[in-house]
Amino acid sequence: MGSPRQVLVSPERLPGWVERFSAGNGGLAPTDGLDDEIRARGALLLRGANGCLAVLNPPGESAGGGPGGPTVDDLVAAATRQRLIGLVLVRRGGYAVGVAEHGKLVASKTGTKYVQSRTAAGGWSQQRFARRRANQAAGLADAAAVHAARLFAEHSPDSLQLGGDRTLASETLANPVLRNYRALPQQAFLVVPDPRLDILKQAAADARSIRITITDP
Repeated sequence: MGSPRQVLVSPERLPGWVERFSAGNGGLAPTDGLDDEIRARGALLLRGANGCLAVLNPPGESAGGGPGGPTVDDLVAAATRQRLIGLVLVRRGGYAVGVAEHGKLVASKTGTKYVQSRTAAGGWSQQRFARRRANQAAGLADAAAVHAARLFAEHSPDSLQLGGDRTLASETLANPVLRNYRALPQQAFLVVPDPRLDILKQAAADARSIRITITDP
């Protein structure tokens, strides 16, 4: 089998994507005995006649479904269910936070706070640099957390979408001002470039997308 790759597909495009997957892989084959664990987490497994596999994960919560697991319609229903998603994107170049509904921003705030790159220098200068860098990172996470808390208080989210740098995003969420939101369900982490408004808008759309992991034969 080939290396897995992931694509994001909006719920509106999912039925067409499934049709193209089937047509491009010789039709769909039975998945009996292959997907018990996948079904248990509310995802859907598709198997092409040529052996290509696709695991369709709903955004956030399980898509439910009957004893046989969710259907494509169940995935679409889960992704389009009315809910607010809190967005927290943080990287060294800045932050972008907001709240999205149906893939569109209803509130947002972006900002820049520079965090220096790592250096190979040693000695006392290295230690001073490390302290300065840590302080810069803490200031960035604090700013992101304060603005996120303000927006979340105005538009209470049902789930969270974190993205950017995992460490900085985790530090942001660990801030006491966001304590009331830590227990919310979290979408799969998004890898994004330095957050700006256009990146935040794309994250708002991606947060409601179906995550599809494809393994070629």
